[in-house]
Amino acid sequence: MSFDLSPNWQQQSAEQQKAFRRLLEKGNKNAILKRLPHLHEAAFEKVDCLSCAHCCKNYSPRFKQPDIKRLAKALRMKEGDFTQRYLRLDEENDYVVKSAPCPFLGEDNFCSVYEDRPSDCRRFPYTDEDVLLKRIPLTLKNATFCPAVYLVLNALQQELG
Repeated sequence: MSFDLSPNWQQQSAEQQKAFRRLLEKGNKNAILKRLPHLHEAAFEKVDCLSCAHCCKNYSPRFKQPDIKRLAKALRMKEGDFTQRYLRLDEENDYVVKSAPCPFLGEDNFCSVYEDRPSDCRRFPYTDEDVLLKRIPLTLKNATFCPAVYLVLNALQQELG
């Protein structure tokens, strides 16, 4: 199994979307879940999030109420002021950042609220948990911009597909 990331990995990910979907929908769930911790670790030996930050530049996590409370406190703001300044409701009625890139992402790709970041940011890209199987459309979307998700799905495809 190769964990090398080719320069055209995004094109390869786009071409493999149907195969990835089939694997996630019809593959042996227990076998997939059993392999995730190892594949997650192997992917992050190859991927440096600080050199990428594509997730923070183009997408938003959901901000749940505990996230809003924690971040507002860390920034010494009222929750309502934090929400009004940084967030909007999306089509699924979830709070997300108003603009891209994330307002907390620095020029150096470091997060200015890293210690208090939303749960979705802490867990992203979900390559070590069952969200990978429970939210297949999200996993497939993530594979188009996150090299770690692509590496994990590609490895699962090679092993189990």
